[in-house]
Amino acid sequence: MGTAELAFQQQVETLYADHHGWLQAWLRRGLGNAFDAADIAQDTFLRVLVRRELLTLDQPRSYLSTIARGLVIDHWRRRELEQAWLATLALLPKPEMPSPESRAIFLETLVAIDRMLDTLKPPVRTAFLLAQLDGLTCPEIARRMGKSLATVERYIAKGLRACYALRFES
Repeated sequence: MGTAELAFQQQVETLYADHHGWLQAWLRRGLGNAFDAADIAQDTFLRVLVRRELLTLDQPRSYLSTIARGLVIDHWRRRELEQAWLATLALLPKPEMPSPESRAIFLETLVAIDRMLDTLKPPVRTAFLLAQLDGLTCPEIARRMGKSLATVERYIAKGLRACYALRFES
């Protein structure tokens, strides 16, 4: 193990020892749930580890809380998607109900798609969703959005490329 790696490891150990308890308590107050707080606190330190860069932190709690806030947002977005998915499943007749494994795969796919859509610029996302969910044609989308047909076609192509890339990430 090199000197830089050793220094990084020591920094993370110190950061964890000094601030993990505080972070978990802060998250528990915000989430109202000790289990989710513990998971998100661990995920926060995992993000620090994955970055693998030496830290020069004047405000370590601010740094950790910024990472944790993003993870909390992801947590609530996933929870909303899960609730919508469960509501959809509740409408299905029992014989059409997917297996627990399939339900888990569908949920993970929905979360991945949601993350991908969030990376698209708003007009690209809007055009893509109008085409995919509402079934509108490119000329209809162009009229609705007040954009040229060529622009809308580029938007939809960007959305499709993002979906295609997502397919190969998993």
